[in-house]
Amino acid sequence: MTEPDYSGLPDELSVLVTRHWQRFQEAGHTLPDALFADLSRVWAGSDYVAEQFIRDAGLGEWLAASPLKQRLDPGTLAGDVRRQVIACDDEDSLKSVLRRLRHRHMVRLIWRDLARLDDYHALVADLSLLADTLISTALERLHEWACERNGTPVDEHGYPVKLVVLAMGKLGARELNLSSDIDLIFAYEHEGEIEGGRRSLTHHQFFLRLGQQLIKALDQNTADGFVFRTDMRLRPWGKSGALAVGFDAMESYYETQGREWERYALIKMRPVAGDLEAGTRLIERLNPFVYRRYIDYGAFESLREMKGLIEREVNRKGIQADVKLGAGGIREVEFIVQAFQLIRGGQLPSLRQPNLIQVLPLLGEEGLLPDDVIDELRGAYVFLRDVEHRLQALADKQTQRLPDDELGWQRLTYAMGFSARAAFERALRRHREQVRFHFSQVIADPQQEAEVNEADRELLDLWLGEVDDADALAHLQAIGVQDADQVLALLVQLRESRSVQNMQRIGRERLDRLMPLLIEALGYQGHGAVTAARLIAFIEAVVRRSAYIALLVENPGALAQLVKLSGASPWIAERLARHPVLLDELLDVSTLYSPPARTELDDELRQQLLRVPEDDLEQQMEVLRNFKQAHLLRVSASEVTEVLPLMKVSDYLTWLAESVLNQVVMLAWEPLVERHGRPVRDDGQPCSPDFVVVGYGKLGGIELGHNSDLDLVFLHDAAAGGMTDGEKSVSNEQFYARLGQRIVHILATRTMSGQLYEVDTRLRPSGSSGLLVSSMEAFHKYQLHDAWTWEHQALVRARVVAGCNRARQAFDAIRHEVLCKKRDQEALRHDVLAMREKMVDHLSSHKEGQFHLKQDPGGIVDIEFMVQYGVLRWASSHGELTRFTDNVRLLETLAALELMPAQDAGLLREAYLAYRSAAHRASLRKVKSIVDDTEFRDLREGVRAIWKQWFGLPDA
Repeated sequence: MTEPDYSGLPDELSVLVTRHWQRFQEAGHTLPDALFADLSRVWAGSDYVAEQFIRDAGLGEWLAASPLKQRLDPGTLAGDVRRQVIACDDEDSLKSVLRRLRHRHMVRLIWRDLARLDDYHALVADLSLLADTLISTALERLHEWACERNGTPVDEHGYPVKLVVLAMGKLGARELNLSSDIDLIFAYEHEGEIEGGRRSLTHHQFFLRLGQQLIKALDQNTADGFVFRTDMRLRPWGKSGALAVGFDAMESYYETQGREWERYALIKMRPVAGDLEAGTRLIERLNPFVYRRYIDYGAFESLREMKGLIEREVNRKGIQADVKLGAGGIREVEFIVQAFQLIRGGQLPSLRQPNLIQVLPLLGEEGLLPDDVIDELRGAYVFLRDVEHRLQALADKQTQRLPDDELGWQRLTYAMGFSARAAFERALRRHREQVRFHFSQVIADPQQEAEVNEADRELLDLWLGEVDDADALAHLQAIGVQDADQVLALLVQLRESRSVQNMQRIGRERLDRLMPLLIEALGYQGHGAVTAARLIAFIEAVVRRSAYIALLVENPGALAQLVKLSGASPWIAERLARHPVLLDELLDVSTLYSPPARTELDDELRQQLLRVPEDDLEQQMEVLRNFKQAHLLRVSASEVTEVLPLMKVSDYLTWLAESVLNQVVMLAWEPLVERHGRPVRDDGQPCSPDFVVVGYGKLGGIELGHNSDLDLVFLHDAAAGGMTDGEKSVSNEQFYARLGQRIVHILATRTMSGQLYEVDTRLRPSGSSGLLVSSMEAFHKYQLHDAWTWEHQALVRARVVAGCNRARQAFDAIRHEVLCKKRDQEALRHDVLAMREKMVDHLSSHKEGQFHLKQDPGGIVDIEFMVQYGVLRWASSHGELTRFTDNVRLLETLAALELMPAQDAGLLREAYLAYRSAAHRASLRKVKSIVDDTEFRDLREGVRAIWKQWFGLPDA
């Protein structure tokens, strides 16, 4: 073939290609046969490619041999570029080589794109690889020359210090387009001075000059053109800032002066040249600025502000036809994804990656966007990026503007694979409308479309103090607010408080939007001063973290739940104020009032921990605490709204503790095994882990309350005197002692998110003076020969709550044996009564007219002691009494065995549940478990009557 194939080309495009071909022939060039098949398609879509063929006589042979049908190979590309760059003797020759390489590879990439040999994903990946390679190789050569002239920068240990080139934007995300600027930041890890050079230079001066040289090598427009237009304005302090910045100074800048838009920019930061490991360390240091530890709904408003600025600029310049910045364009897809990254990235590390296409499916996996929305956004984004590439391929110009002439539309239509402009425009319009719709659903202001009505205006004026007190009181009463005068006083106190007066502008604007909504919700639900005081305490707690205020503005449903639950329980209100991250739980009513099953709890916690690096104990502890707090909120919300009955609440709280404990055991176990190896059993086999956590008291009895601590005993079943099988071997006893200490540390240490659980280990053999972790054999001997009666009472409510099944079975066998031990009935009766008498003396209320639900005679402890006495007295002849650990089922078992009259068991069960339910309510109201003496009088007297009969006590 000696002529391009014009078949299939529209007439106007055939004329274009013919002109290019004539100029190519006039230059005296020849074309390899392998290129003729796609030549007309490519030249019809790119004048730039045709010009390069005309200018570069060897381009055709190079392209045909590249090999054209394969993607760029990183190793081959790096070797070829390095070989040519190393041969350069000075900066001028370096510039020439870099530009020649850039032109040839750009031609190759455009050819593959227009000839349908590449898709979007391959194109942007190869473009980014090309940029990475050219930048890093150029920097490497420039660094060598700089060290030859000035000496080598080193840190305090004598190790070389190198510049770190950080790419932002499209290059940082490996999404580079065909004619994009590259946004770079230059940084270096260590300050210092260079010794041994011609003259003394600081590291800052060295890297400043090196950065300037790199920019010239890439950006300067020479006779050969440029490599990449380089934009350095995203660096700290922008144009006025130093070109190269030390890590410490950069971290300090973002901590103290970083602005919201810089957070979005840093999402796509990636080290591309120089010291890549140091660049990774820098990104880890900056992550706390980018990704907040709490859920950051303020990101929506900030994105809206940025989008508004862009839209005003678009309208001012009349560039609505821009596929990047116009309505439904590329930028709106990016904003949607970035919003979720910023809001959730602090809690979901998987979202902390720059590439949009990789993040999109993760939003579906995390339940943040529906799958159909993700599919539409992905399809639209790829389509729009393809349009962008075809526009830029035309003349190697950075443009996203649709054509304004018929020929331009014809070229774009053909390059996009459409036969008619109308069909292409329909597809383009459909994608942009889908993007615009989803953008409006995710990011647009929920109040933007609604007109500000008179009632809303009045509430805003009321909050701002712009109406007199009489009118304000009348309006509060009219909308249903109780105790209007007290509520108004609280609002004035909040508005005039120092914390509100000192708020930054954006925070104050958010608060001014929230308060009318909060006042309206207060009236709609008929609440008054008590609820208002709790809500204001919450506002004061989050006033410096206005993203939480933004969350409530963005989600009226969450605000309604906040008012409802704060009114129902001061315990819930205080927990939300202390841990405002829990507001996220209020977003979905279906999950807030539907606590998951035990297996779902386990799966959810396991998945959350999988997102955290295995060696990051601090973050693992935060995950555990946030998980517990979230589910405590769910169960308390379900209880105060009477969605769940008492027994279900206790079950759920107990399951929650068990899920946490099982994960804590593994988090404590795995690092110790990695360090010391596994302990061994008597049969020589490694333990896995042959360890259990035994729960006593409320945990063992499946009766946990909202503020319950955990009574725990740790047991192992490894060989006595054995050693672990690792390189840093320790005794089995020492290993398990460290395991127990680590478990207590994870559970009890106070972090930013509070304490996981208060832990009490005094029920272990020999109490506080005994070993933290006992062997199963030592526990067995102690329980049989040395334990007090009260310890056997405690064993009635003991069960394994975490650990392995083998050790669980060993404990269950010991417990059964000990509880079934034949006892002297009179001695047992005496010990139980003596212990109860001691507890009454020390713990009961001793106040006339009051009844302590737990400790006073006729209360919870009386019922527990009767059950425990029954088990210890009759288990030797009725082994089934060791089956359960909870009082309700044990009462039912005693009745079924006719060891207790069914009527008595029924009354004790009724009293027990009534007392516990009242104690739960008192906990949520943040008051003591003490009620008026007249309350529960009949039940209390019934319990005391059964107590006397049970223990054979006289009525007097």
